[in-house]
Amino acid sequence: MADLMKFVKDEFVTKKDFPDFGAGDTITVYYEIKEGEKTRTQFFKGVVIQRRGSGTTETFTIRKMSGAVGVERIFPVNMPALQKVEINKTGKVRRARIFYFRELTGKKAKIKDRRR
Repeated sequence: MADLMKFVKDEFVTKKDFPDFGAGDTITVYYEIKEGEKTRTQFFKGVVIQRRGSGTTETFTIRKMSGAVGVERIFPVNMPALQKVEINKTGKVRRARIFYFRELTGKKAKIKDRRR
């Protein structure tokens, strides 16, 4: 049964080539939205809070501030509507999941840049 699952995942799920990013990075995700017959591209720019899962079920969560309200969105890595992912800044954090970032405001909410 496990071999059958692996075969289906390898054959039918298209693997997308996105750059490597992790928690603390600021990225822009471009994705397609269908409204009736029309399709348009929308982007979501924010800080990666976490990456979770592996293989075809991997997801990542992005948080951005819209005015004074925090907005989070979860994207599956293999979502067909995802067009591209751009890394704007690489952040230096010590954890893989930075949920503490939700409570921070002002200067405390800054993430240091990682040197290359």
